[in-house]
Amino acid sequence: MPSTALTSPLYDDAAGRLVRPYTVSGGRTRPSSHFDLLTMVMATPHHPQPLLGPDHSQVLRLCGGPVTVAEISAHVRLPAIVTKVLLSDLVDCGAVTTRDPRPAPLGGGRSDRELLEAVLDGLRKRL
Repeated sequence: MPSTALTSPLYDDAAGRLVRPYTVSGGRTRPSSHFDLLTMVMATPHHPQPLLGPDHSQVLRLCGGPVTVAEISAHVRLPAIVTKVLLSDLVDCGAVTTRDPRPAPLGGGRSDRELLEAVLDGLRKRL
């Protein structure tokens, strides 16, 4: 997935983010839709006219394929709650659709501990 946060006019390598998160969300701290960090988000063919703002556009560009709220938040370098507010605006205007994360099937043969150890091993290899 492309890192659009680093090429944004709202981000400076030396100074960091030029617009405060509170301003990005219009002062709102509660999204109008419910999102979990693992909620899957994907753009729809419907795009709002005009787009809501540069941060909304940046988030929408990241939603070309299924992506989690946590991934979007990391790419745009915003707190998760601010990302959720932006996403709820995009849901409200029909630009994105969401799907709750699916729980792992019970009795899949692996215990929770084994799964967590596998994730930890993967993270260690990546970092």
